[in-house]
Amino acid sequence: MRATGLGDHVRRALDSDLWYSFTRSPVTVVSAAITALIFLAAALAPWVAPHDPFDLASIDLLDASLPPVWMADGDTRFLLGTDDQGRDVWSTIIFGARISLVVGFASVIFSLVFGVGLGLVSGYVGGRLDAFIMRVADVQLSFPAILIALLIDGVARSVLPRDHHDELAFYVLIFAIGISGWVQYARTVRGSTLVEKNKEYVQAARVIGIRRGAILLRHILPNVMGPVLVIATIHLAVAIITEATLSFLGVGVPPTTPSLGTLIRVGNDFLFSGEWWITIFPGLALVVLVLAVNLLGDWLRDALNPKLR
Repeated sequence: MRATGLGDHVRRALDSDLWYSFTRSPVTVVSAAITALIFLAAALAPWVAPHDPFDLASIDLLDASLPPVWMADGDTRFLLGTDDQGRDVWSTIIFGARISLVVGFASVIFSLVFGVGLGLVSGYVGGRLDAFIMRVADVQLSFPAILIALLIDGVARSVLPRDHHDELAFYVLIFAIGISGWVQYARTVRGSTLVEKNKEYVQAARVIGIRRGAILLRHILPNVMGPVLVIATIHLAVAIITEATLSFLGVGVPPTTPSLGTLIRVGNDFLFSGEWWITIFPGLALVVLVLAVNLLGDWLRDALNPKLR
């Protein structure tokens, strides 16, 4: 029974308009393949990376600043060369992408849960609570997300004990990026909730005595998640860029766990000395990752838009 049911779901998915739209777009297919490859490499970084950049016992300073393998003085052990500490650039990119993706996903989930929750309450309850939440959202929209993240990170660093900065930097970064991106979710869900709450199925649920929380979670929430998924996909790319920017500015993850932004910042110090590979290759990896995720988000937005079907 389970196998038959799973097969039915698979066949239904392959016959859907969404899958047809996906397979008819070569750019989307390539973007999905690149994204899946990067995600898989990041998830399996300890097994995929040829070297462990965090294992100090395996790092030799005599291997520092080696060029890529196709250049003179290149070493076959290091495909893309090494950085100033003798770490393999290819391995640091894989591990750095892992950290960037974890921060990006965690901050997007935080923004999604927080923003969707406020949007549901704001749209369903209305009144002064709705006005207050939307005014706070309007005020936050007047500031760039990176500025809000910098402000929150700075306040957290001044409040938290100095001895625990490196330990808590990861969580502070997720909170700072997440709290700067909830507004889009809240405004979108609020607008959809204002439409859904006046429909007959919601009114019928009220009549039979279903509680307000159950109506929001069981009836309204599933019907407003379409636009939220599109926003979350695009927001993932924005969160990765924001994390890279903060790390480049030196207020992101600690140097002991470098992300792509930290690798770019470290390599930038050696860019004009001829050791361009230390910063160029992490930068290219960041560009490819963000571009692939953005292309997927654009396709998903068009595919879920009923006006374009």
